[in-house]
Amino acid sequence: MATTEIGATEQASRRHTRRLKRQDGAFFWLAWGSAALVVVLLLGILLSLLWESLPSIGHFGLPFLWNERWSPAKDIFGAAAPIYGTLLTSLIAMVIAVPTSFGIAMFLTEICPKSLRRPIGIAIELLAGIPSIIYGLWGFFVLAPIMQHTVQPFLINTFGDLPIIGFLFQGAPYGIGMLTAGLVLSIMILPFITSVTRDVFETVPVMLRESAYGMGMTTWEVVRRIIIPYTRLGLVGGVMLGLGRALGETMAVTFVIGNSHRIASSLLAPGTTISAAIANEFAEADGKLYTSALVELGLILFVISFTVLALAKWLIGRTESY
Repeated sequence: MATTEIGATEQASRRHTRRLKRQDGAFFWLAWGSAALVVVLLLGILLSLLWESLPSIGHFGLPFLWNERWSPAKDIFGAAAPIYGTLLTSLIAMVIAVPTSFGIAMFLTEICPKSLRRPIGIAIELLAGIPSIIYGLWGFFVLAPIMQHTVQPFLINTFGDLPIIGFLFQGAPYGIGMLTAGLVLSIMILPFITSVTRDVFETVPVMLRESAYGMGMTTWEVVRRIIIPYTRLGLVGGVMLGLGRALGETMAVTFVIGNSHRIASSLLAPGTTISAAIANEFAEADGKLYTSALVELGLILFVISFTVLALAKWLIGRTESY
């Protein structure tokens, strides 16, 4: 009788083991397939963009990248102005948003009273849920008039005649332009960088903070010497997340950048970005070369975004080695 019970128990155990192995195998292939699907989709997008861009690539070649002229009526297209606008507006946004986000995260984790941390944190995160077109409308109807009548005249009168940097603030105060677009982008990416930064700041062990304060460090010293070095990987990831959002933004930028296919040295001048140019002109592109040029702009944006992500991965790898 005992032998029979032992045999039944062993059989049940074997069935259970086989079932667990099947489940583990199914999970393994599901996870592997999900990862492979992402790669396949990425390659599919790249190949489709490349295929549709072939007429433009064959016609214009590499000069397409540095040619500024954009004339659909004459089938002359160049990507220099959209590339310049994309990079410049993203740079302006990052210069404004990164230190501001870090400051907000430091305030929430180190200085802010506990009763206010949650309401302020929720308010910042709600900014990320606002549709981009709302930011664009706000920028066009509220921010642009303020820039035109107050901020840009001040910048022109104060910095326009200075050597070295004066050329950045010369021209007419249109209200819209590169600087306005960069400001709107900075507001849009601020909640993303702030949320990531705050979360990684909170991962610092309490003992490290208390030990640093116990040694007589000030709040700034604790942040600079303890918190930032401990969380540098997360900080790089948050910054790159914001940069990726800024590079690909479309509707908000379209409202306030002016949509001018030209390169101007002044930050106050109108311009365009890759995504804004595609959004504005794709519906009216009536020729094969015109459509192909717009798709090639999308291919360039894809390459820029991929390069940014690769650079972020490289920076994280270098940070891990130290």
